[in-house]
Amino acid sequence: MDFDLSLEQQMMADTAEQISARFDPEYWREKDESGEYPAEFIAEIGAQGFFGLPVPEQYGGMGLGLTELAVAMESLCHGGGGGGPAIGYLFGLLGNLSILHHGNDEQKARYLPDMATGEKMCAFALSEPDAGTNSMNIKTFARREGDEFVINGGKWFITNIENSDALLLVARTEKPVEGKSKAGGITLFLVDLPQAAITYTPIPKHGFNYYKSNQVFIEDLRVHESCVLGQEGRGFYSLLGTLNPERVLVAAGAVGTARLAISRAVEYANERNVFDAPIGSHQGVQHPLAGAHAKVESAWLAVLKAATLNDVDSASKEAGDLANMAKYVAVESCIEACYHAMQTYGGAGFAREYHQERWWREAQLFRLAPLTQQMTLNYIGEHVLGMPKSY
Repeated sequence: MDFDLSLEQQMMADTAEQISARFDPEYWREKDESGEYPAEFIAEIGAQGFFGLPVPEQYGGMGLGLTELAVAMESLCHGGGGGGPAIGYLFGLLGNLSILHHGNDEQKARYLPDMATGEKMCAFALSEPDAGTNSMNIKTFARREGDEFVINGGKWFITNIENSDALLLVARTEKPVEGKSKAGGITLFLVDLPQAAITYTPIPKHGFNYYKSNQVFIEDLRVHESCVLGQEGRGFYSLLGTLNPERVLVAAGAVGTARLAISRAVEYANERNVFDAPIGSHQGVQHPLAGAHAKVESAWLAVLKAATLNDVDSASKEAGDLANMAKYVAVESCIEACYHAMQTYGGAGFAREYHQERWWREAQLFRLAPLTQQMTLNYIGEHVLGMPKSY
C-alpha cells in the first residue's frame, strides 16, 4: 500500500493551501459577520481550475477523480478557511458531477465548460419541508403537457440559489403508487436561472452565514423536455451516483477543518502562559488535543480509501460502504476536534477573533448534511453489518 500523494496530487494540495492562505480566517470572519457571499474566493478557485478537476478535457477540465477532489477539498479547508471553503466548493461541484454522469452530449457541451471555470454555478433543489432525509417523499410535481413540463411545488434549505445560473431540480413526474417503491417516478430537471416562476426567501439560520439557504417557491414553471437530466422517472437512481462523492467530499472538508482548528489550538496552548507555564504543558489541555489529532488522522485514511475505491468502481457496494463510514468517522472526529480546540482557549474560545467558535458552528452542519450521522449509522448497520432495517 502506498499512502503518499502523487506529485500531481501534492502540487494540487500546495496550490489549494496557497489560495487558502490568501483567503485566511480573517477573510471568512468578515464574510460571516456581514453575511456576504465569498465571491472572490469562488472566482479564484474557479480560475485556478478546481471546479474543473472532474470535468473531461474536452470541456475544459482535467478529467481527474474523486481522490483529487478530496485532496483539494481538505487543503482548501486546512489552509485557513475551515468549513467556509467546504460548502462553496462542494456546491460548485455537485452540478458538474450530476451533468457529467447523467447529462447528454448537448447538456454537457452547454454547461460544463463554464461550470469548469466557476463562471457558472448550479444549485441543487431536493429537500422539502416533508422530505428531508426521506427524499422519496417529495411533493413537487412536474405535469407533462406535450413536449413540456409544468412544475409546481416548494423546496426548503436550498443553498446558494441566488448566486447560481442553473438549478438541478428534483420533482415527481408520477405520483406514488401504493405497493410500489416511491423511488420510481422521480425526475431530474436542469433549469436555467433566473426564472420568474421560481422565487425564494432566505431562512435565518445557525452556522454558515456566507451561504444563504432558502425556501423556494415554484409556481407554473414551464420547461422543455430537453431539460430532463438522465431518464424521465429514473431520477432517484441517478441521484445515487452523486451521493457517495458528496459524502466523501464532506468528510474531506471535515478533516481539513479539524486539522486547522487543532493547529491553531496547539499554537495558542504553546504561547498562553498561566501560573508560569504554557497551558499546553498540562495534560488536561494536551491529551484532548492529542486524542483528537489521532482520530482525525485515522479518519483521513478512511477518506482516501473511500475516494480511491470510488475511482476504481463507483458503482460497487464497497465504494458506497466506505463513503458512508468515512463520512461518519471524519465528522465525529471533526466535532470532537473543534470542541477541544475551542475549550483550549477557555472563555476566549467564544471570541470571534480567534475563529474557533466559527469552526465549531460549521462542524455542526457536517453532522446533518448531506446525511445525518444517525442515518449514516442506519446504513452501516443494515448494509455493512447485515442487521435488520432500523427505521
